Formats: sequence, structure tokens, C-alpha cells
Amino acid sequence: MATSRPKLEVAVTKPTPYTFDLGLLLANDPNPISTSHADTSAPLEERLSAVARDGAQALINQLLTTTPLQSTTDGVLLTLPAPTTPLPREKPVPAAKEPTKWERFAARKGIKPKTREARSARARTYDEETGEWRSTWGHDRGGRAADRRRARDEDAVQKDWLVEVDERKEQEGKEGSRKSGGGGGGAKKRRKA
Repeated sequence: MATSRPKLEVAVTKPTPYTFDLGLLLANDPNPISTSHADTSAPLEERLSAVARDGAQALINQLLTTTPLQSTTDGVLLTLPAPTTPLPREKPVPAAKEPTKWERFAARKGIKPKTREARSARARTYDEETGEWRSTWGHDRGGRAADRRRARDEDAVQKDWLVEVDERKEQEGKEGSRKSGGGGGGAKKRRKA
């Protein structure tokens, strides 16, 4: 059979009472802890664990007696009050920077920076004919003029893929080059090697 530990007191009494900050779940014990062995026969670790247990028990007692309790399907909930202990910062609060010349001008005129949504809404337009979003500016911009240009370019490519040659004009071109002395009529350009 296992040895059972003695049950400890639920109510914690100290010479100087605890101070609590329930918003931070903090219990401050102002009572001194003696570290010398002459005061008690218990080792230091046992004394420290007893002080920690008393602090936790006092905090739980204070929570259960002063905060409102709610019973839900998930369990019992405690509503914690706002913290009262100010926590220190590592560094001081930064000083407010003086506004730039542009920021002063914008505030005077009521100019506000555009949001990401406003910028993207102006940059894209919806083309109802194709059902696509196109850029308002740039090479893939929308609009009827761009569609006409694109269609004209596609037709030009399709019409020019086969070109008939008039034989009579080609013969005249060949004879004209023979009459002029041939050979391009100018000094040849030499490449530098």
C-alpha cells in the first residue's frame, strides 16, 4: 500500500498578507524567506516549494472568491479583471517624430495615402467582351482601340503569309539592274576582323 501524504491547509495565513493582481495572475509575498539552516531543520528546496505552494494556493483562493464564475458546456470560466500592476518596458517610450514637410502639407490639404485596394482598382479594368481583367496602362491594357490594333495585326499576319509575284515586274527589275552596270553601284563595305 502506498504511503499517503498529509493534506495541507487550504487557507494560507502569513504574518503579512499577500497582495494580488488578478489580471496578471500575480501574488506578491512580502514575507522574507530565510536561507540559513539555523532557522529550520528542513532543507532549502523543501522550504522554497512550501512557499511556492502557499502562494499558488492563496492566488487560487483569491480567484475563486472575488472573480465572477460562469458555468458553460466547456467547463467553468473565470472572468479576470484588468491588470493593475504596470509592467516596465525594456526601453523608454520613443518620442514622437516631427512630421515631414510633405506630411504637414498633406494634413493641411486633407490628402490621405491610397490603400492597396484603391491602387489596384485603378490599375485594372474589367473587359466585359472577353471576361478578363486587364491592366489600365501598359502593354496588355484594355480598351477598344487596343482590340482593333490587335485584330488588325492578326489580319495583317494572316494576309501576308503568301504573296503573289507579278512576273512582268520581276523581269523589269532584273533588266534594270543589268542596264545600270550591275553590282549594287557602290563600294563594298569591308568587315573588320
